[in-house]
Amino acid sequence: MANKEAFIEAIKNGYTFKGEAVKIGAAILDGELVPEAGIYLPLKTLNRHGLIAGATGTGKTKTLQVISEFLSDNSVPVMMMDIKGDLSGIAAMGATNDKIKDRYQKLNMEYKPSLFPVELMTLTGQKGVHLRATVSEFGPILLSKILELNDTQGGVVAMIFKYCDDTKLPLLDLKDFIKVLQYIGDEGKAEIEKQYGKISTSSTGTILRKVIELQQQGADIFFGERSFEVDDLMRIADDGRGMISVLRVTDLQDKPKLFSTFMLQMLAELYASCPEEGDMDKPKLVMFIDEAHLIFNEASPALLQQIETIVKLIRSKGIGIFFCTQNPMDVPASVLSQLGLKVQHALRAFTAADRKVIKQTAENYPETEFYKTEDLITQMGIGEAFITMLNEKGIPTPLAHTMLCAPRSRMDVLTEEEIDAINTRSKMVAKYNKTVDSESAYEILTAKLEEAAERSAQEEAEETTTSKKSTKEEKSTLEKVADNTIVKSMVRTAGNTIVRSLLGALGLGGRSRSSKSKSWF
Repeated sequence: MANKEAFIEAIKNGYTFKGEAVKIGAAILDGELVPEAGIYLPLKTLNRHGLIAGATGTGKTKTLQVISEFLSDNSVPVMMMDIKGDLSGIAAMGATNDKIKDRYQKLNMEYKPSLFPVELMTLTGQKGVHLRATVSEFGPILLSKILELNDTQGGVVAMIFKYCDDTKLPLLDLKDFIKVLQYIGDEGKAEIEKQYGKISTSSTGTILRKVIELQQQGADIFFGERSFEVDDLMRIADDGRGMISVLRVTDLQDKPKLFSTFMLQMLAELYASCPEEGDMDKPKLVMFIDEAHLIFNEASPALLQQIETIVKLIRSKGIGIFFCTQNPMDVPASVLSQLGLKVQHALRAFTAADRKVIKQTAENYPETEFYKTEDLITQMGIGEAFITMLNEKGIPTPLAHTMLCAPRSRMDVLTEEEIDAINTRSKMVAKYNKTVDSESAYEILTAKLEEAAERSAQEEAEETTTSKKSTKEEKSTLEKVADNTIVKSMVRTAGNTIVRSLLGALGLGGRSRSSKSKSWF
């Protein structure tokens, strides 16, 4: 009993906060739920990022859903990546069943089914708000990292952006970038080299191949207008709750580069556009990245460095980022060290490698006298997790084996009819889903090249006409000369002389000489 009392006191002291906090569950000791040991989530520290990890089927997605619901209730906007498609159900009312009733009864909490204000979004042209960004917004450095270019190739990309700035060529979509790339390697090569120096053909060829690779993953749909404004992620619904933006990316498992491209651009844009806020009572925006390994597994070292930098710095902007993954080791150590809230669901020890991961994971959590972390981490049930977080002073809270609340919204996907209904009443769909193809580098250079081709064809035609005219004039002069009487006489005389000479040479001219001899004698 003394042990239980000490446990309750430790949990209460560790999870009591001065600012606003929400209850997400209660602690468990020796397999028994202790309702008095409530686990609260302080809103003030949620901009210090977090991790939700655990094996398949242990309840990670539902934990993400629960935290999002509490944030929305407290007027904090949320953006979540719906990789598996089951997070869209947050827009629909939850249903009560015996398991949920029993869980809430044990927690001494009341279950109130609810639905939440949701905006559905897409990167690949599915139903929802189309998210786009222009090539110019990426800039040369970010685009080079996405394309995994070396320093020389990155220099060419920087030169392209500089050339487009100098010549007022807007870079909106990938076809603009490709057109400029082709231009500087062909028709405009002399112009470019005169102003910016020589460009290697191999460099432009490599860049082009990298861009085409990105196109193959659907990047053409993402790059273009109308560019998405990140302020639209931080909207408050009419009823005062935070808007939940659900990015439906169920088709992105085979397009990791596109996913990374979007995430990096979104984080960079948020960092660039949001002012410094310092410590806030609650965050301006919380982002949940489900199946985070899709970002990290395919990321280049340069991309990982960029993500790490943004994660470190964006906290001061009032923005929190939560990574959800099966294996906590999927998240690089440099990023993992920046995560204040950790929710660790059960892990499975099927192999020696699994046991090694479990040991490493247990060592990442605060030491506790109440649990054998390494053993218990494999024994937790569905909807249970180890939780620790930073309090308002930045000190980690005690490690708590927690029974979590169940989501109040639907724990399943929306129907097509429900999706259509949400998109029909969405103002964002009307704002962003109109196709815009403004005059940009592609159109300007195409027109320039066509004009040059027409001018060249015209000049060629004029040269041909001049040549024909000159030839005709020469023939006319010869004709005039040939028609001259004196000339004709001279020609005939010369002709007769030649004929006579030829006849003489052939011995056919003696008749004339013989007749002259007769007259002489």
